[in-house]
Amino acid sequence: MATERDAQTPTCQVVSSQDVYAGKQGLTYFAGISAESVGSRAICMHMLRMPPGVRALPHLHEQHETAIYMISGTAEMYYGERLEQHMAVHAGEYLYIPAGVPHQPFNPYPAEAVAMIARTDPNEQESVVLRPDLDRG
Repeated sequence: MATERDAQTPTCQVVSSQDVYAGKQGLTYFAGISAESVGSRAICMHMLRMPPGVRALPHLHEQHETAIYMISGTAEMYYGERLEQHMAVHAGEYLYIPAGVPHQPFNPYPAEAVAMIARTDPNEQESVVLRPDLDRG
């Protein structure tokens, strides 16, 4: 029988990436490490598969940084206060998004883009602030 101390003792855990959820940003994520899945206190990590033609809603993460590793494919992103800047991220590249920076990722290519995403927010969706006023359609 587990004791109260056992429930509070941190332990290593394996998470299957079979569960998916729809993010506020309009994308579907494969759930990974988070406060909800393992009790993480300072980080989350999920996988994103962006089909061709998909784009996220413009958004920002108020107080949390984001690190992305592009596993395969290429995705593009508008970013900046008015989404006035643009970049492409290719397989094998890392992307850093500072806290509070508006961005809108999209996949204009015929191949799926797959990325691992880590944030300093253990509750991945809590710090998402949508910015529909910036939507580039």
